[in-house]
Amino acid sequence: MGSIWEYANPKKFITTTDRLLPWVSALALVALVGGLVWGFFFTPDDYKQGSTVKIIYLHVPSALMAINAWMMMLVASLIWIVRRHHVSALAARAAAPVGAVMTLIALITGAIWGQPMWGTWWEWDPRLTSFLILFLFYLGYMALWAAIEDDDTAADLTSILCLVGSVFALLSRYAVNFWNQGLHQGASLSMDKEENVADVFYYPLLVSIAGFILLFIALVFLRTQTEIRARRMRALLARERMK
Repeated sequence: MGSIWEYANPKKFITTTDRLLPWVSALALVALVGGLVWGFFFTPDDYKQGSTVKIIYLHVPSALMAINAWMMMLVASLIWIVRRHHVSALAARAAAPVGAVMTLIALITGAIWGQPMWGTWWEWDPRLTSFLILFLFYLGYMALWAAIEDDDTAADLTSILCLVGSVFALLSRYAVNFWNQGLHQGASLSMDKEENVADVFYYPLLVSIAGFILLFIALVFLRTQTEIRARRMRALLARERMK
């Protein structure tokens, strides 16, 4: 079996992901449609929250992916800093818009879910606030990539920004544990069965989460391929100008 580092070769990465992409995309579609249809149409209303609770099938998966997308960017950025593999830097860049959209979905669905329960669309709750800051870090990360012409310099600076933003990604995940104050409820999924949502909501939620994970992987594969090809194009254009 070859080393994982062989996939740092752009040609190898594109060849491998070309084979995987149709399967990952198909599984993502099945899991997303199955989980959301199961959750929205075949689960009962909650005795406290009514039908509002069903937004859990969008809110929880998107919130998880918002945080984990940044963690994936952190790992890719560290690989770039240590080993200088261009594919890892481009994968981090490719993941940023996907993570930003996931964060925005989490913020919007959280407001929709929270308004009937809290009586307000927004509260400066620790987790909500840290999620908003995380979203701003996503925007800053993408803006920094766009503002710097040299790809290696951009990769260096965005990697540092990613390290700083990781603090807020962790705060977003554990804010409820760090502070007892705030309106936001605890985790819907937990190692402690007593803290989990009821099984009737739990299983379709797992399917929805699987769908979001697979969708993220498919989009990152596709966007990383695009970033690799765009980098090649820029390199070719630069050579032509030098002739």
